[in-house]
Order: sequence, then structure tokens, then C-alpha cells
Amino acid sequence: MKKIGNNFFSLVWTGVRRNYDNLDDNIAKHLGETDANSPVEIHLSRMFSDVFKRHSKDEADRLFIVGTRTTTPSLRKVSSRPVKPWFFSRVFAVLAASFVMLILLLFLFKSNKAIPGLIFIGSLAVPFSLMMMFFEINVYQNISVLELLTTFLVGGILSLLVTMTFYMLLPIRTEVSIESALIVGITEELAKCIVIIIFINMYKLNYIFNGVLIGAAIGAGFSVFESSGYVSEYGLATIFTRSFQAIGTHTIWAAIIGGAIILGKQRKHQFTMKDFFTKPRFLIFFIIAICLHTFWDWDIPNTGIDISLLQELIDVIIGWFLIFVMIDAGLREVKTLQGQQIVIHRTKKKQLVKKR
Repeated sequence: MKKIGNNFFSLVWTGVRRNYDNLDDNIAKHLGETDANSPVEIHLSRMFSDVFKRHSKDEADRLFIVGTRTTTPSLRKVSSRPVKPWFFSRVFAVLAASFVMLILLLFLFKSNKAIPGLIFIGSLAVPFSLMMMFFEINVYQNISVLELLTTFLVGGILSLLVTMTFYMLLPIRTEVSIESALIVGITEELAKCIVIIIFINMYKLNYIFNGVLIGAAIGAGFSVFESSGYVSEYGLATIFTRSFQAIGTHTIWAAIIGGAIILGKQRKHQFTMKDFFTKPRFLIFFIIAICLHTFWDWDIPNTGIDISLLQELIDVIIGWFLIFVMIDAGLREVKTLQGQQIVIHRTKKKQLVKKR
């Protein structure tokens, strides 16, 4: 029986391994207007292959000089090659080192003055690093650092204000149940969604990578301020768990919603209330984000920490898979728009030749 089980597992794993690399592309090609015969491949190992390479200071500086009238590239110059973010890892390394030093300051020297910094850096490290990763991935380079930080701070706090407003109106219960987890999931994801829509419409953004970045910035802000607040309620130990759990929570869920908003709106038009209820591509991803949040918060009765950790692992895997789908769809969108631009350019050229 053990041999049969091992053979079955090996067969299943082989099938998953052979089909996973193209699964995100098979989903992404149905989200846009691209030709199904022009696949865009995303591989985890390749996407993060530049993380461990040496990079110059000039390379890092160029990442931040974007989003202005003179530094935003034309659509023709936007890269459709597979994205390879790396600078976010340096941001995380600095924040992680700061977190460790603050821990040493607290426990070795018994300095309580380190506690506020420990709470802030612990809450900030993972969400902010993820936001920087999505900033690098935005190949259109049409969102400046100032706009990003404004979205992170103002958008994050505003989403919390909207959330607390909903909590005052809805019957939120503290009991551990799937119903309570669902209400919390709907409330918080809807609040973030509303704020993401406000910022996307305000900045007049039209690309999938833009939506993912704005969503990630608002989700990261939400995560930082929420985690900091939990410390006062559950104690300092909370920061040690929530800091690492942030790799698969609010930042990722909000990034998925941000990309879905772009998928659901008409290009060069604002996302409207009608789009919220009538665009299936948006609704599907929005509902999935709510389900991921609900599954994360749900404490399954009569289970231990092992099941809880398994829940979180499943949640993280599904969330990141959807992020890869969004990245895939974003690269397909670049190719589509560049192809349309070339066709339009050639058509105009022919018309000019005929007039002459």
C-alpha cells in the first residue's frame, strides 16, 4: 500500500509540475484581448533571478526617477520582457536588519524605548518590501515615488477609516465562526476596494500593472497600521507573527483587487458603480480575494496550530498564484497595446502616402 501511495503521489506531482508553468498563462490569455498563440511565460525561479546578482547604485537610482513627464517612457519603449524585480530584496534586508537590531536593543539592554520602533519596523518590513516589488514590476513607470507613498499612507489610513465605518453599521461578532470570518472578509476587502477605485480613478490609470501597484500600496498601508494596532490589543508578541504572515495577506489581496479593477473597467474611462456589478472579470477576482481573507481568518473548530498553519500556507499559495496570473496578463497587455499602436501607425502612414 505504501508503494502504491508513493507511486500515486509521484504521478500526481509529475502532472502538476508539467502543467503548472503554463497554467497561469492559460488563465491570463482569457483576461485580455491578446492572441492566444503568443504566450507569455512566468517562472518563479526566473522572475527572482536578479535578486542575488550584483547591481550598481545607478541601477537603483534609475528605479526611483520615474513617473514624471520627462521620465515616463512612451508605450513603444515599455518593456514586455519577463519582469525581474530585485531592489525590493535590498529594502527588506535593511528593514529586517533594523528589526533585529531593535530586538537586541530591547532584550540585551532592556531598553523599552526600542518598543515603538520594533512595532513600526516589524509591521512595515514585509508589506513595504512587497509594495516596492510591485513598484519595480510596473513596467509603464508612470507612477512616481511621491504618488506611491501618498497612496501607501493616505490610502492605507483611508481604507481603515472606511472599514471602521462599515464595522459601526454591520453586526460584527467576536465569536469564532465561518460567518464572522466571512463578514470580516467582505467588510475589509470592500473597504480597500472602494479606496483602490478612488485612487485609480484619481490618477486616471488604465493598465493592469498600475492597478496591481495601487492595490498593493493601499493593502500595504492597511497591513502596517492594522498590525501596529493589534499590538496594543494582543501584546508585543503579535508583531513577531504578523510581520511574517504579511507575505500573503492584505498587500497581496489588495493587489489582486487592483488588477481586477483595471480588468473590469473600460480603457481610458473611470471605474463606475455599474462596472462593480456588471463586470464578471472584476467580480470573480474580488470574490476570490474575499474568500482568501475569510479562509485566513476562519478558525476551524476542534483543530490545532498545524491546521491553522496549513490554512495559511494554502492561502499564500493561491494568493501568489493569482499575482502571477496578473503579472502574466499585464505583460500580455503590453504586447497587445504595442501591437495595436504599430497597426494604427502603419494605417496612418498609408493614408498619408495616398494623400500625397
